[in-house]
Amino acid sequence: MKLKADKVKKQNFKIRKNDVVYVIAGKEKGKTGKVINVVQGKNRVIVEKLHVVKRHTKPTQQQQQGGIIEKEGSVHISNVMLQCGKCNKPTRIGFIYLEDGQKARICKKCKEVIL
Repeated sequence: MKLKADKVKKQNFKIRKNDVVYVIAGKEKGKTGKVINVVQGKNRVIVEKLHVVKRHTKPTQQQQQGGIIEKEGSVHISNVMLQCGKCNKPTRIGFIYLEDGQKARICKKCKEVIL
């Protein structure tokens, strides 16, 4: 069953923009990079300088130069893990509530709060 674009359910992911992630599966396995964008409807992330694809473009009014352009492609969100800033290893993510009532992400290995 395919859902239409307006009927796509918005999910809350543990990975957010500007997080450093480690690729655990696929052609780019073992590499790390910074998340540029999270594509909510398709469960994918765009990681800086990973999964580079070539696009053939025509010149337009906005973009005078045509030709072959290289840009980052998307990677499925299940193929990346968040990398902890303290222990510097890929880790699973948990959630806790801080004293002031805010919900925060934590590293499952070192229990450090991830901002």
